[in-house]
Amino acid sequence: SAPGTLPHFMEEPDDAYIIKSNPIVLRCKAMPAMQIFFKCNGEWVHQNEHVSEESMDETTGLKVREVFINVTRQQVEDFHGPEDYWCQCVAWSHLGTSKSRKASVRIAYLRKNFEQDPQGKEVPIEGMIVLHCRPPEGVPAAEVEWLKNEEPIDSNLDENIDTRADHNLIIRQARLSDSGNYTCMAANIVAKRRSMSATVVVYVNGGWSSWTEWSNCNARCGRGWQKRSRTCTNPAPLNGGAFCEGMSVQKITCTSLCPVDGNWEVWSEWSVCSPECEHLRVRECIAPPPRNGGKYCEGLSQESENCTEGLCVQDKKPLHEIKSQNIETASDIALYSGLGAAVIAVAVLVVAVTLYRRSQSEYGVDVIDSSALTGGFQTFNFKTVRQGNSLLLNSSMQPDLTVSRTYSGPICLQDPMDKELMTESSLFNPLSDIKVKVQSSFMVSLGVTERAEYHGKAHSGTFPHGNNRAFGTIQARNKATYIQNLSSISTTSELKTTAVFGHLGGRLVVPNTGVSLLIPHGAIPEESSWEIYLAITQKESSLQPEGTDVLLGPEVTCGPSDLSVSTPFALTIPHCAEVNSEHWNIHLKKRTQQGKWEEVMSVEEETTSCYCLLDPYACHILLNSFGTYALIGEPISDCAVRQLKVAVFGCLSCNSLDYNLRVYCMDNTPCAFQEVVSDEKLQGGQLLEEPKLLHFKGNTFSLQISVLDIPPFLWRIKPFTACQEVPFSRVWCSSQKPLHCAFSLERYTPATTQLSCKICVRQVKGHEQILQIQTSILENERETITFFAHDDSNFPAQMGPKAFKIPYSIRQRICATFDTPNAKGKDWQMLAQKNSINRNLSYFATQSSPSAVILDLWEARHQHDGDLDSLACALEEIGRTHSKISDVTETEIEEPDFNYSRQNGL
Repeated sequence: SAPGTLPHFMEEPDDAYIIKSNPIVLRCKAMPAMQIFFKCNGEWVHQNEHVSEESMDETTGLKVREVFINVTRQQVEDFHGPEDYWCQCVAWSHLGTSKSRKASVRIAYLRKNFEQDPQGKEVPIEGMIVLHCRPPEGVPAAEVEWLKNEEPIDSNLDENIDTRADHNLIIRQARLSDSGNYTCMAANIVAKRRSMSATVVVYVNGGWSSWTEWSNCNARCGRGWQKRSRTCTNPAPLNGGAFCEGMSVQKITCTSLCPVDGNWEVWSEWSVCSPECEHLRVRECIAPPPRNGGKYCEGLSQESENCTEGLCVQDKKPLHEIKSQNIETASDIALYSGLGAAVIAVAVLVVAVTLYRRSQSEYGVDVIDSSALTGGFQTFNFKTVRQGNSLLLNSSMQPDLTVSRTYSGPICLQDPMDKELMTESSLFNPLSDIKVKVQSSFMVSLGVTERAEYHGKAHSGTFPHGNNRAFGTIQARNKATYIQNLSSISTTSELKTTAVFGHLGGRLVVPNTGVSLLIPHGAIPEESSWEIYLAITQKESSLQPEGTDVLLGPEVTCGPSDLSVSTPFALTIPHCAEVNSEHWNIHLKKRTQQGKWEEVMSVEEETTSCYCLLDPYACHILLNSFGTYALIGEPISDCAVRQLKVAVFGCLSCNSLDYNLRVYCMDNTPCAFQEVVSDEKLQGGQLLEEPKLLHFKGNTFSLQISVLDIPPFLWRIKPFTACQEVPFSRVWCSSQKPLHCAFSLERYTPATTQLSCKICVRQVKGHEQILQIQTSILENERETITFFAHDDSNFPAQMGPKAFKIPYSIRQRICATFDTPNAKGKDWQMLAQKNSINRNLSYFATQSSPSAVILDLWEARHQHDGDLDSLACALEEIGRTHSKISDVTETEIEEPDFNYSRQNGL
């Protein structure tokens, strides 16, 4: 080192924190330096604990020395001094020593409990919201971040929000969108801590609208009254806000002038006899004249008659003879004109009937309107096919009703003898201009598809009581006829059903798939009808989940996408997840017009744009826009369970001694099972045992499928093929395509017709299911097993009141009762709570009728069971019902009654 130079520190030790049990490294670097040693808490650190490195500075040629030491957690904990544990380094040169700064070493930590959690608040709109948060004690001090509905709040993007004031959250003017769950998040280098969530509800007190104009005086004559009204809609109370104070109706007295009917004065004297041998007299309606809207006089104001008693002559004939001839001539002309018109009308009618029958004879089937309606549905009879029809593949072939995937169903018409309809005839008249597209399953099974439109025109007024109960003329027109091969049925890219709905709404179902669409009453404008479709994509989904995410159900499309409804519709999509918020995070996604998928919401998310209710086997979604939707599951833990349905099918192979077993593991959704059933029908497979449910966990363990207990002297299986193993990724990330394994068994002799064995399907270190197979390989001896618990293939579309379980009159009264705020203002919230709807109530608060939307959700959840008992019990528990609801009275009362009948429903 150059003489006369003190050491200069190029790097001094920095303050450090020990995280958990990891030691920290302190370093020191000086130039020029012959030696560097650390001193901690006033004591020299032993030379053996130093790590030293020496180098030469190229610019100055001076010696550079760098020294490291480790400080452990135990050393810091053992130190008990008045200040923090500290270290500094001392460097020597020829001239003397230099000391560095003191670096403190502290143990980092963060307590678990917050010193103050934020508290929930209810504030009026435009009021100030202050949420206090004091984070847990920690070293270094924790930084605070606020979350709203699990999303970070950035105060830089919203000038109305301030999070800088001593960790508190301040919202200067509350908005409706500020309602939600707020969480204070504290974090330092050791850990993160979450406070208790605080629910903020921004409510709106009701305000009166302007008064209407005064009505007309109700008395036509004399003293009466007139009124005006206002509504509590400016704004309407929201989120528990107070209802308007004061009167909604005002009345004042009025006096109307009584009308005076007019009356004739006496006739005038007869006038002088005219050259036409007539004289006349007149009178006026002035005794008195009509006043104040009174009636005008009835009768003629002028009279004339012959003034010569028939003696007056014109053209050498008496006047009365001339008039009589003119009358006879006019009568003859009218008679002949009427006969001619009648003949023309009959001829036109005959020609029309002939042309209609000739046009109907061009088709393979005729649709005949049944005149006897004994139930709630209109039936149709199909005549036998006429000979010589070139459209049929084989006119003698028997129809196979199990092949078609085009669904047909009856048209839902009202039964005029129905008790409920007779009492509510004004509400339950049939839909005007009903148009339902159906197809003849008889013709499709023969290879011919016939599309027909059925039109029904509703009669006005009440229904007739006689035997002739036809509701309208049903006409059928063929739109297209084509040959459809059996192979094309299995390769269809989507299952689709279509119907035309009107103002009364209805239900659309893709049969045997669990997918349905509920259009509420009033969602479609009056005097409008929309053709709405519902489809399931069967080809490979365009939605590719990321990582371990899972497509939990079918990709469902409803449309047309350019239509918008006034009230939310309910879309039901089945899923295969075992519902548990601790193991799954389930998202709803929608495909954009560009083909990309964007997230609509998380099922647990609080939002007012849409609503998701997750049942054990289906998700019911309230939406305002049509489109393509899908459910994605994000497993949070290894305990997330994907429910698989295990089914075994069997069939004889080309070799008469071989028998094939096919074991399917598919999503536990009806549509996935229907796809397997359809494919097996084409291969001649038969379901051998009722399917069972397998709980497949996301723990990365594989799936094993094996055949056990094969009769040794009757059947044999190839060696090493009795057990097959499928990797976890193949099962977990298999999208919608069902997984199946095939086993080939061989009989020793054709005399063996019975097969008995076990199929074991298990996840390694997981759930196991055993299916006991006991069947005959001969089809005529095999026992038939039902495929679907709810076979709804006959009812793909229902329109009007018959599509709903709750009669419309009862529904109106429920809404009128629960939408009207009482003293507490939470009637519809109690209705939601009794129907197990406890989350995201702010969505219903934004609806014009929260009770109606809750009942729509109930209709979607109970489309198969129609569990009116549970709804009636819920109403009884609220305290607004009597114990029985058997008859609904039609008298007007202040508080509506809900009567319940176990036999007839609500």
